[in-house]
Amino acid sequence: MLASIAVRDADTVLEGSLHCPNAECRLEYPIIDGIPLLFPDIRRYIDDNIGHLTARADLAAETESILGDCLGPNSAFDITRQHLSAYAWDNYGDLDREEPGDGPVRPNGVGRCLHAGLARVARRPDRPVLDIGCAVGRSSFELAQTTSQLVLGIDANVAMLRVAQQVLRQRSLRYPRRRIGVVYDRREFPVDLPAMERVDFWAASGMSLPFRADGFGLAVALQVLDSVNSPHALLTAIAEALVPGGSAVLASPYDWSPGVTPIEAWIGGHSQRGVTRGAAEPLLRSLLAPDGHPQSVTGLELRDEVLHFPWHTRIHERSITLYDTHILIAEAVDVAG
Repeated sequence: MLASIAVRDADTVLEGSLHCPNAECRLEYPIIDGIPLLFPDIRRYIDDNIGHLTARADLAAETESILGDCLGPNSAFDITRQHLSAYAWDNYGDLDREEPGDGPVRPNGVGRCLHAGLARVARRPDRPVLDIGCAVGRSSFELAQTTSQLVLGIDANVAMLRVAQQVLRQRSLRYPRRRIGVVYDRREFPVDLPAMERVDFWAASGMSLPFRADGFGLAVALQVLDSVNSPHALLTAIAEALVPGGSAVLASPYDWSPGVTPIEAWIGGHSQRGVTRGAAEPLLRSLLAPDGHPQSVTGLELRDEVLHFPWHTRIHERSITLYDTHILIAEAVDVAG
């Protein structure tokens, strides 16, 4: 419940706090830049992310460039700029009139992947939509055009969510587009998409969703499965969030990193001497099948898939990464019935 408002802009609470109404909890959760921070261990999250939470968002391009030159490559400052450049370009580059339209890679791979998955969704109850790992927000805005319900985008990266919230509130985007090395060009342009008023963004973990069970008719998690500490916990949380008959659209290239996901939690990518010879796809299929695996996800069953879907990511003007993404469509089933 909303407990306090420190700063507001029209209908948006920019700074304030939420209180858990549970008498045994009563924890406080801050709202920063219009983004509620809803994590079970809020103290640890803030401690781990204080740099992002207090980062300046109003620096001139020249000032930002000088800071980047001084701090150099691989600094936390530059790593954040690299991530914002890659995600903002992919999410919104197709709306930038000065973006070359005849290159080998087109922006909005996230939108194309999303719609390729949605096209195979057979059942979709008329309930709110959850976009897990929404990053800078384009997938949430695309989802809003397919429903009359609220679309809630969540992510643990506040730097990304700050961009998404900027687009939502100001109907415009400003981001550092990486040219080469630590050279970035400031890009600014309007973003005006249909049904944006049906979208909101929260900072939360996909593995510990701050919602009651059975609240959503559709859940989407694109390029998230291989970016969390526990993919199995993510799948379980999605199953619990969906109303029976609801659907989930998942997409992953299985680009595992031990710095993010412990190797023992990977879905494939190791144990090549086993039955699946280390392949991710058959292992994930078994996890989404009743009694298909000792750790099968209760209440979530595979219905369809796209085995190969190309998704390009721009690193800088001379570097492109191509992901061969696996799209899966699952349905929430009523295990009680």
